[in-house]
Amino acid sequence: SDDRDAEPEEIPESEMIGSSAAMIEIYKTVSRVAPTDATVIIEGETGTGKELIASMVHRFSNRAQQPFVPVDCSAIPAALLESELFGAMKGAFTGADRDRVGVFEAANKGTVFLDEIGDIDPAFQVKLLRFLQEREIRPVGSFREKKVDVRVIAATNRDLQKMVEEGKFREDLWFRLNVVRLTLPPLRERRNDVPLLAHFFVNKYNGRYNRDVKLTESGLKALKDFTWPGNVRQLQHLIERLIILVPTGRIDAEAVQDAISAMDAGAATAETLAETEEIGRASCRERV
Repeated sequence: SDDRDAEPEEIPESEMIGSSAAMIEIYKTVSRVAPTDATVIIEGETGTGKELIASMVHRFSNRAQQPFVPVDCSAIPAALLESELFGAMKGAFTGADRDRVGVFEAANKGTVFLDEIGDIDPAFQVKLLRFLQEREIRPVGSFREKKVDVRVIAATNRDLQKMVEEGKFREDLWFRLNVVRLTLPPLRERRNDVPLLAHFFVNKYNGRYNRDVKLTESGLKALKDFTWPGNVRQLQHLIERLIILVPTGRIDAEAVQDAISAMDAGAATAETLAETEEIGRASCRERV
C-alpha cells in the first residue's frame, strides 16, 4: 500500500541538504571559494537557506575559528545601520552614553554576513562601498579611521542586477559585491531533495520533542507535490508542526494536506489582520 513508512536515506549533518545537480554545483563553488577571502553574494528567495550557505563558506575558510556575525539589513532602520556596522562614539547621537563597537570591528578576523543587502538606502551604499575598498571603518562621531580585517558575504532575495538598471542600487557596489555569485534554487525546482530534507527534519524534531513519528510513502508524495512558496524554511516549520500535532504518530498524505491548509489559513489570517490594521490606521488618519 501507499502507507509503508518511507525509507530514510543517508543524511548529512547540515540542514543545507541536497543531491540535485544545482545543489552539487553550489557545494563545489563553496568548496572552491571558501578558502579564499573573496567577497560572495548569495541570491535566492526567502527560505532557500542563504544564511546556511554563508555559514558553510565561513566554516570551510581560514577564518573558521573566528566570529561569524549575521546582520539582517532589512530589520535595522537606515539611521541606525551605520552605527550598528561601524560603531559609534559616546555622545555621537542621543542615547549614545558610551562608545559602541560596531559589527565589523567585533567580527575582526572573522566573517560578516549582510543579509537583505538590497534593502540598504543609497546614502549607506556609498559608505559600504568605501569600506569594501579601504577595509577601514570610521565609527559615527569619530575623526579617525580604523583598519579591520573581515570577509563580507552578502545575500539578497531581490534581483540586484535589475535594481542597478533601475538606479536603485549602485553599480560600483554591485561590482564590488559580485565577485563570486551563488544562486540558490527554490525548493520547487529541486523536488528530488524533498525526501532528504523531510527525513532530516523528521529526525531532528523527533529528537527535540522526544517523539517517534514516522513519515509514510503517501505523506512523502504529498510533500513532493506541494509548491513550497516558503521554500526549505516552510518545509521545516511544517514538519515541526506535524511532529508536535499529528495524533496517529504517522505523517501521511492527509496529515500533510491538513497541515498545509492550516498554514495557509494562518498566513491568510496574518494578512487579514495586517489589512484590518491598515484600514484602521487609514480611518484614524482621515478623522485627524
